[in-house]
Amino acid sequence: MSLDRIAILSPGDMGHAVGRVLVERGARVVTALAGRSAQTRERARRAGIEDLNSLAAAIEAADLVLSILPPAAALELARAAVPALEQAGHEVLYADCNAVSPATAGSIAAVVQDAGAKFIDVGIVGPAPGRGPDTRFYASGPAAERFRALDAPGVEVRVIGSEVGRASALKMVYAGLTKGTLTLYTAVLVAAERLGLSQELARELSESQATAFDRMRAVPFLPADAGRWIGEMEEIAATFDQAGVTPAFHEAAAWIFRLLERTPYASETRETLDRTRTLEQAVRTFARELGR
Repeated sequence: MSLDRIAILSPGDMGHAVGRVLVERGARVVTALAGRSAQTRERARRAGIEDLNSLAAAIEAADLVLSILPPAAALELARAAVPALEQAGHEVLYADCNAVSPATAGSIAAVVQDAGAKFIDVGIVGPAPGRGPDTRFYASGPAAERFRALDAPGVEVRVIGSEVGRASALKMVYAGLTKGTLTLYTAVLVAAERLGLSQELARELSESQATAFDRMRAVPFLPADAGRWIGEMEEIAATFDQAGVTPAFHEAAAWIFRLLERTPYASETRETLDRTRTLEQAVRTFARELGR
C-alpha cells in the first residue's frame, strides 16, 4: 500500500507544517478548505497542500488521512468522514493525531472501523516540524506498523503497541506535564499580582528558581492557543480519572485557559504574536480579566 497520497484535515499550525514535510518528500498532500479561514488557506498554499474543497474529495484522493485539529472536534470530524470512507474505492488508513483521551480515541476508532477504514491512534509530541528537533508521532493500534512509512527527517514515528489508546494516553500524560506546568505558572503569577506581590515574587524566583522563572517567559503568549487547549486539558483530566488519578489538576488547567481565552491577546495567532509584550504586562492583563 502506498502512503504517497495523504489528506490532512486540517492544515492549521501543526497540520500545515506536517504537510509541508510530506510534500517536500514527494507525497501528494490534499485537504478540504470549504468554509475555512483565509489564514488556513494561506498556510496550506505555503505548504504546497492541494485544496480539493470537499471532505469527500480529499478522502477519495488519499491512502492516508491525518486528522490534526483541536481535540474537541476530533470525533465530529470522524463522523463527518463516514460517508466518504464508506464510498472510497480503495482501502483508507485513518490516523487520529489529536490530543484526546484513550476513551475518545476508542470512540473515534469505532466510528472509523465501522465505516470500513483502518484506524491508527497517534499522539504528536514536540513542536511542529521545522521548529526544532524531529516531531515525534507515537502510533498504536492494529494497523500502527503501517504508519512507519511516514518516518523520515523531520518526522519520527515510534510504534508503541497494537492497542488503540496507548498513543493517546502517552500524549495525555506528556501534555499533562508540559501544558499543565504552564497553567500552574500562570496561576501563581496571577495570584501574586492580585495579592500585590508580583515584584517581590519575581525577585525571589530570579534568585532561587531561575530555571522556572525563565520558563515563565512563555506565559504572555499562551492566550493565542488557549481556545484549542481547553479541550486538551479536559481530555487529560478524563485520562487521569480513568487511571484512578485525580482529574482536578487539569480541570483547573482548563479553567486557566478559559481565563486566558477571554483576554484581548486571544485574538492573536502564532504568526501575529506581539513578541514585545512582557511577562509583567501580560500578568496584569490576566489579573484584570479575572477581576471582571
